[in-house]
Amino acid sequence: MWEPQLSLAGYGWRIIVPELRGFGDGAGDPPTASIDDYAADVIDLLDGLHIHDTAICGLSMGGYVAFAMFRLAPKYFHAMILADTKSPGDSAEAVVGRKNMQQLVREKGQSAVADALVPKLVGDTTKRGRPDVIEGLRRQITGNPVEAIAGALTAMMTRPDSTPMLASIHCPVQILVGDEDALTPPPLSEQMHRDIAGSELVVIPGAGHMSNMEQPQRFNDALAHFLDHRV
Repeated sequence: MWEPQLSLAGYGWRIIVPELRGFGDGAGDPPTASIDDYAADVIDLLDGLHIHDTAICGLSMGGYVAFAMFRLAPKYFHAMILADTKSPGDSAEAVVGRKNMQQLVREKGQSAVADALVPKLVGDTTKRGRPDVIEGLRRQITGNPVEAIAGALTAMMTRPDSTPMLASIHCPVQILVGDEDALTPPPLSEQMHRDIAGSELVVIPGAGHMSNMEQPQRFNDALAHFLDHRV
């Protein structure tokens, strides 16, 4: 997912891409019980690498993990980047949707989840001209264990509302959102921008929910500018 951003190492930044519990090589790890499990794992990773001053970037569920990390260990944050995410917890309707998705993955497998999710994850620009992104997303979804997907859905539907915490975030913050994001549309990012004093908002043209994959150059340019001038 973050492969397009590895080139930022060329700007002199050290890029660390954690693999969340249950996914990829972590398929044998204990299942997650909450979004705090993911956050604690990333904090443990940073401790293991003796890193205590970071710019934490999270997209979608990764944004929820970033909020959880800030709640648990704010001292690690030199800066925060929130991409295509939101601060409120799930609505009752959203919880029902996630439970239905859990049932779908357990009964019909990862391909059925990919069929349901991918059209929502990308914008119209990507649907028209970026079949490589769509196929890449499908591979990422179908390549993960059923229980990893089900666990992530549980973590998301049970996460707390982070909105009350926004006013306490005083490190540099960049908020990125695709202008075609249908899952966490720009007005949600605009509200976070208002709630986090001094934050920077960047709307990425031609991108849906997976803005870092759909418009990687625009995403990277915005992120590099933020890191070079605010961090």
